[in-house]
Amino acid sequence: MRLAWFDQTRGPSAGRVLAVVSVLPALAVASWLLAGLPLLLAGWFRPLPTLVLSVVVLVALCRITLPRITDLDATAWQAGGVVGVAFGSLVFNAVMHSEQLIVRRDPATYAQYAIWIARNGFLPIPQQADAFGGPDPALRFDSMGFYDSDGAVVPQFLPGPPMLYAAGEWLGGLLLTPPVLGALAVLVVAGVVARLAGARWAPLAALTFAISMPILYTSRATFSEIASVILIFGGIALLHDAHDRWETAVAGLVFGLAVLVRIDALRDVLPVLAFGGLLVALRRGFSLLAGLAVGVGLGFVAAWVFAGPYLDYLSRSVRPLLLICVVVLVLTAVGTALAGRLTRIRLPRRLPEIGAALVVLVMVGLAVRPWVQTVHRTPVTVEDRTTFRFLEATQKANGLPVDGTRLYFEDSLFWVVWYVGVPVVVLATLAAAVLVRRMLRGSSGEWLLPLAVIGWTTVTTLLRPEITPDHPWATRRLVPIVIPGLIALAMWGLAWSRDKLGRRGHGTRWFAAAGTVLVLVPVAVVSIGAAFTPVERGERAAVAGLCARIPPDASVLIVERVTADRFTQVVRGTCGLPTAQVNRSSWSDVAAPGEVRRLVERIRAAGRRPVLLAAESRQLAPYGTPRHVVSLDTRQDERSLVEPPNGTWRLVVDVWMALSV
Repeated sequence: MRLAWFDQTRGPSAGRVLAVVSVLPALAVASWLLAGLPLLLAGWFRPLPTLVLSVVVLVALCRITLPRITDLDATAWQAGGVVGVAFGSLVFNAVMHSEQLIVRRDPATYAQYAIWIARNGFLPIPQQADAFGGPDPALRFDSMGFYDSDGAVVPQFLPGPPMLYAAGEWLGGLLLTPPVLGALAVLVVAGVVARLAGARWAPLAALTFAISMPILYTSRATFSEIASVILIFGGIALLHDAHDRWETAVAGLVFGLAVLVRIDALRDVLPVLAFGGLLVALRRGFSLLAGLAVGVGLGFVAAWVFAGPYLDYLSRSVRPLLLICVVVLVLTAVGTALAGRLTRIRLPRRLPEIGAALVVLVMVGLAVRPWVQTVHRTPVTVEDRTTFRFLEATQKANGLPVDGTRLYFEDSLFWVVWYVGVPVVVLATLAAAVLVRRMLRGSSGEWLLPLAVIGWTTVTTLLRPEITPDHPWATRRLVPIVIPGLIALAMWGLAWSRDKLGRRGHGTRWFAAAGTVLVLVPVAVVSIGAAFTPVERGERAAVAGLCARIPPDASVLIVERVTADRFTQVVRGTCGLPTAQVNRSSWSDVAAPGEVRRLVERIRAAGRRPVLLAAESRQLAPYGTPRHVVSLDTRQDERSLVEPPNGTWRLVVDVWMALSV
């Protein structure tokens, strides 16, 4: 069979190679998720069936999308530059990868989630109460990132990212999977730039994206955001290249599967819903909407089956988001039904200029926001109060006025400026304004959906980031769309400016060099402060050492709060041993000795060996001779609130163990 992207007389053209390698990551991720989810629902998420089924799905998707893929106008140097940057990203982030396995924040939760499903193949996680003598009011099986629900333990988050990271666990390289995904994201973003701004700018876009601190940060640890980049920007590339309904349906499916990775992606794909309605109105078929519905539907199924407590936790933000989705759906349906009448409406002659001006005004409004607004939130829920205390502690550490209600969301545009620089933000704003004017004049239609996705998500994210505002942690909100989207727009802005200069008779060779320096230098200057310092190294060895010291017939009781939060699922999932924490009173971090002794006797009666864990030896002294089983002194992410992070902080983790006598 002749492949359309392969010239049999001269080999594959550089343009087609770039086109293929920039959509294959999205197709591969989508195939793995499509294969893995049914198997996980069936409790049979195992290496061989997942691999075989995903390969079958990938072959089917490739046969649909690749034969008529766009032939990008790229030279071998441009295509090679993109691939070279992606490979460099892979190597650099693999060398500097994080080892976040002890559950303190989301990456370790994702890692432990992945370890569980990779080794067991099913959800939810059983409590194993029989190993403690049966259920008891003094026992708790939940911990940070893992909920107690209907007699089982339910991981936080949707299963998409853990299914991807499970592949790394099966291959013996769980912690190296994020750098692989990061490199694939570089290819995808560069491919979108090549399609929309020209292949000349794809290597610069790839390098700018790859060295931006938020991308480095999320490409070194088990986050969800990089997979979302691959799917959303992969969907943009696939839809750009689509020629028929099947190719369009695959693009919609890839977009929709982003919801299986992050529930927030429901907001990100709303413009795809509206665009699908436009295609229906133009009599271009329902295929985009059908693919989108399947992908989003699978995300909803996964959320309903595997993440019910997580959705309850997010209800304050998920319910308004669902309402917005309903409104957009209704407006799309109404607009589609009235499309014939709407086309007869006479638009104002100056509408293109008004639209361009509005783009600039929105960015100016975000820029002046810190001088007219300070965002606060009064704690209401338990989670709010936890964030309140965290912010107070972080403000003290940063030498700032202490006010736990302050969220710093008004600075969100300046977060973007920190990480991509003023030139990228200015060029992206210019590009968006020019593109809006062009589209309102009836041209540059290929940018309609990409600009809608980038613009909608950028504005809504910057208005309400909804994340604990310490950096680099908060940078993850900018990763799925804001940073790659602004980089793509900035590349188009550079291309437009270069063409303008060329038409006026000015030399353009110097412009490309100056633009490259102007874009790259601010990004590199901010990133270099933390780029060469890996965080939380030593955790893999610490966890392995802990597991080796616990007897194989143990039932593990954790009697102290911090250790319980961090290690309950680590011992249960990674060590493979029944684990629970002992309930504590609200005013104490340590369980009452009487309750601990009672539970110890119940474990003995069940024929197992009681093992106790805590953070300090004195907390275990009443129960036996404590042994120091984890002594970790490493580095963690900085927690900066009002300036970009430029280093790391010290992290010390201690665990003591007693074999109860």
